[in-house]
Amino acid sequence: MSELPISSPYRSTPDAPVPDQLRDQLSTQLNAAFTDGRIDGDDFRLRLDQLFAAHRMGELLPVVQGLPPLQTYADPAIVASAGGQPGELTQPRDASRLALVAGGVVVGAVLLIVILLLMLL
Repeated sequence: MSELPISSPYRSTPDAPVPDQLRDQLSTQLNAAFTDGRIDGDDFRLRLDQLFAAHRMGELLPVVQGLPPLQTYADPAIVASAGGQPGELTQPRDASRLALVAGGVVVGAVLLIVILLLMLL
């Protein structure tokens, strides 16, 4: 019995032809599973053979069985890597811009106080 839900395309449309894009996607998934150590070399070769021999979606059930699902979302931009490695320090930010803004705020506050004092006198 398959652990995949009936809504899975491998079970819901078992007689549909296997699209080339899906074949490429599953090949990438199998390579990742093998690289990560989730499947051994013999299982990897067997699944690849089954993948490229399959003509119909239903024939892919043994290939996808037990593989983790594909990520169907992109990482949000706020957590996307800026190119560095974990634990690596980034370049310091330019403090001159912050100093200009802080100085402008202080000067503006002093001017506002002076104007208010002049209005009270």
